[in-house]
Amino acid sequence: MRIITIFFLGVFWINLSIGQTDTLIRVVAAGDVNLGTSYPSTAFLPMTADAPYFLLEPAKDIIKNATVAFCNLEGSFLNTGIVSKHCRDTMNCYVFKTPEMYFKCIADVGFNLFSLANNHIYDFGLAGVESTYRLVNSFNLNAAGTTNHSFCKFEINGVRFGFTAFSPITGTNNINNYSEVKEIVTLLKLETDIVIVSFHGGAEGKNYQHVKKEQEVYLGENRGDVYAFSKMAIDCGADIVIGHGPHVPRGLYLYKNRFIAFSLGNFCTYGRINVSGVNGYAPLIDIFINKKGQFVKGKIHSFIQDYGSGISIDSSRRAALLIRKLSAEDFPDSPLEIGEDGSIKLK
Repeated sequence: MRIITIFFLGVFWINLSIGQTDTLIRVVAAGDVNLGTSYPSTAFLPMTADAPYFLLEPAKDIIKNATVAFCNLEGSFLNTGIVSKHCRDTMNCYVFKTPEMYFKCIADVGFNLFSLANNHIYDFGLAGVESTYRLVNSFNLNAAGTTNHSFCKFEINGVRFGFTAFSPITGTNNINNYSEVKEIVTLLKLETDIVIVSFHGGAEGKNYQHVKKEQEVYLGENRGDVYAFSKMAIDCGADIVIGHGPHVPRGLYLYKNRFIAFSLGNFCTYGRINVSGVNGYAPLIDIFINKKGQFVKGKIHSFIQDYGSGISIDSSRRAALLIRKLSAEDFPDSPLEIGEDGSIKLK
């Protein structure tokens, strides 16, 4: 049996108070967030007077009104450090280091839960990882996903939440180690009311929008069978499963009345991450669950990214329409009905 080393952020239970209804819990989730990188040049940082706040401002009201607001931090927050990823050409090497002061923007907009299980969190080694956790802790927020921070637990309005995250990257909880997944998720279910699981998995890019229901190998790396992983996580006690990693949206599914988003793509990725075409579709999932963790209703809020700017509201609802299409194609038996307006309900 794997021995889990746990580092708790602050006290054992983090008590917060954010609005929710008496009977329903509101969870908002985004995909990858990276507010720019100072490596290899500060030219990849937003330079306007209101930077970086303008990047996320259009979604602030939705995020702030959630009980739990999640995103994947695609890279570390670190002012100075040595890159740990070997790059022959630094201008063509995707390595991210965001100034520490930028984290306040993410906290102020309302995000309170973060995955660090991804392929950029170790770009600047353990120094970048620990700096990011320190910032999360300093704002009394919650994060997990690396092997020395396997999971976290927190309480909001009397509901106890457990969170863990997985990826195929060394130094993170392993998406391909199902005994590890079972051990962590089962433990969280025993000790909390609602369990949220995140994963960074699946092949990347516009050619990989569909869920394959098999192991996905990309650039020689086993990126996991995200369909089997998600169902197994729910079998072990997860109530919500949130995917990211392919940099494009994928479909939604409901398994045992538990909600799965297979990829939320790029949400706010300034500077060096490709946001052309579907890579710029930026969905924000907004769901309500009951206190048993069962899905009740939801909505896909559609935002769009353009290179060199933050997110903006997409009146054409391209993210919602794409997710609607992919969900119908990949999961025709799904009990979810997704409307053209992005509404999500049970059939």
